[in-house]
Amino acid sequence: MALLVPGGCARLSPSSSSRVRSRRFATFAALSTPRKDAVDWVAATSSFFEQDSRPIMLFDGVCNLCNGGVRFVRANDRNRRIRFEALQSEAGKKLLRRSGRDPDDISSVVLVEEERSYIKSDAVLKIMEYIDLPFPQLAFLLQFVPIILRDFAYDNMANNRYAFFGRSESCEI
Repeated sequence: MALLVPGGCARLSPSSSSRVRSRRFATFAALSTPRKDAVDWVAATSSFFEQDSRPIMLFDGVCNLCNGGVRFVRANDRNRRIRFEALQSEAGKKLLRRSGRDPDDISSVVLVEEERSYIKSDAVLKIMEYIDLPFPQLAFLLQFVPIILRDFAYDNMANNRYAFFGRSESCEI
């Protein structure tokens, strides 16, 4: 059995007084120590939130469904509470890294707030909370749908978005 400790992984052995049969315990995973040259992406992207604390919606810039979603959010966000950035842009790639995702991962919409990021159906629900009525109330109701079902529906749509809605040659934003 492995116990996670701040410095890595510790290996535990059964005590001799326990009634557990003699078995060998193996560590399946260990924490690696952070590299000294590793980039702190939160600090590296903090400038995105220095003068403007509004969240940033990252979207697939060549996906017609995603571009339609951006147009929908813009039309229903009269107070302009959300900013937009394409996942394929340099800023989008940096914000993906900040969110703990691969910089080339365009499989999900991401909402990046100053302190937290949301992906897949959680991102959609959080975006709905920022836009005008009745969407915050709808988001409240949808949060009671189990995330496994929400993300299943989201993943099926995301995996087939080009087949259903096509793609554009360039980002509209």
